[in-house]
Amino acid sequence: MDYTDLGFRQKQNLGLLLGVSLFFWISITVLLPTLPTYVEHLGGTKPEIGLIMGSFAVGSLFSRTLLGYLADTKSRKLVLYIGLIIATLSPLNYLIVQTIFPLAIVRAIHGISIAAFTTAYSALVIDFSPIKHRGRIIGYMSLVTPIGMSIGPVFGDLLKEHFGYITLFTVSGSCGLLGLLLVAAMRKESKLNYYDSSDTDNSNLSHSFHKILSSHSLIIPTLVLLLIGLLFGTIITFLPLFLEEKGLDFSAGLFYTLASITSFLSRIFLGRVADRFGRGLFITASILSYFSSMILLTQATGSQQLFLAAIFEGIGAGILMPMIIALVSDRSSPQERGQVYSVCLGGYDLGIALAGPIIGILGSQLSYQTIFTLSSNLALVAFILFISQSNRTIKTSLGFAMGKRKDLYYLEN
Repeated sequence: MDYTDLGFRQKQNLGLLLGVSLFFWISITVLLPTLPTYVEHLGGTKPEIGLIMGSFAVGSLFSRTLLGYLADTKSRKLVLYIGLIIATLSPLNYLIVQTIFPLAIVRAIHGISIAAFTTAYSALVIDFSPIKHRGRIIGYMSLVTPIGMSIGPVFGDLLKEHFGYITLFTVSGSCGLLGLLLVAAMRKESKLNYYDSSDTDNSNLSHSFHKILSSHSLIIPTLVLLLIGLLFGTIITFLPLFLEEKGLDFSAGLFYTLASITSFLSRIFLGRVADRFGRGLFITASILSYFSSMILLTQATGSQQLFLAAIFEGIGAGILMPMIIALVSDRSSPQERGQVYSVCLGGYDLGIALAGPIIGILGSQLSYQTIFTLSSNLALVAFILFISQSNRTIKTSLGFAMGKRKDLYYLEN
C-alpha cells in the first residue's frame, strides 16, 4: 500500500487507533462466552439471559443517534472518550449488581460504549484516509478487531475457570482504561477528509435522521445489518448454552477465537482487493458465509461441524462490517457521516437487541437446532434483499451484488 498520501500525524493517529481498538475489543469480548453462564450462575432463565444479553444492543441502539450527532458537530475524539470511559466502568458494575433486571440496565449502559466506539472509530478512520485508498485502509484498520476478538473469548474462559468472575470483570475494565490512555495520546483530529461543522449551519446537513431512514441508498445496508444482527445476537446469546447442554468438547471461547482468526485472515485479503472489485461482491459473499455457518450449527453433532461453522462465521464477520462501512461512506458526505454510521450501524444493534429476548422466549419452546435454523433463514432473506434492492433497479442491484456493475449511489466526496 502507498502511504505517501498520509502525513506523519495521520499515521501516528491511525497507529494509536489500532491500539485503542485492540484493548476495546478485548474488553468487550472477554465477556462473550462468560456473561451468559454468569447470568445462569445467578439463577437466570433462558428468557432472562436473552433479556440481559439483548440489553447491550438496546443501549447501543438508543444512544447512536445522539453520539453520531456529537461526532459530526463536536468531536470524534469526545465520542471515543465516552465509549472507553463506559467500557472501563461498566464491567465492575456486574459484580455490584447481581439481580436480573437491574443487571439488564447495567448491560444496556455498557452497550453505549460500543455505539460510541464504533461510530467514532469508523469516522476517524475515514477522516484520516485518502479517498482513493478508503476501502483498503478500512480493511487494514479493521484487522485489529478480529485480533482483539480472538484473544478476548479464550482469555475470558481462562480467567473465569482459573481466577473467577471478580478477576474477569476487573480485567475487562482495565483493558478499557488502557484504551482510554491511548486516546489521550492522540493529536488534534485530521482535516484530510474531515468536515468542520463550525463552517456551516448544522440544519443544512444533507441527511437528517428521517431522511437517512427514507433513503434507498442507505436503508438497504441498514436492513441487511438488522437481519445479520438478529443472527449474530442468536449466536452470542445461545451458543455457549447450546455447547454446554450438548456436552460437546468444543468451548464457546474456542468458537469465537476460530471465527476471529478467520475474520483476520479474510480482512487481510479484503484490504488488498476492496477498492478494485467494489463493495457489492464482498457483501454478497459475507451474507452467504453467515448462512453457511448457521446451517452447519443446525447439523452440529461434533467438533468438525463447529470448526467449519466458526470459519464461515469468521469470513462473514470479517468482510461484512468493513464493506458496509465503506459502502455507506461512499454514499454519504463528510459532514453527515457520523449520523449516517449511527443509523446504519444501529440496524445491527437493533437486530442483536431483538434477538436476545425474542429468541430467548422461543428457546423455552424450541430446540437450539431449530433456533439456528430460523437464524439461517434471516441470512437468506438478507441475501435476497441485497441482490434485488442494493441499487436503483433489480437489474443494477444484481449486477452490483455480483461485482459486475458500479455503485450508482456513489458520491464523489
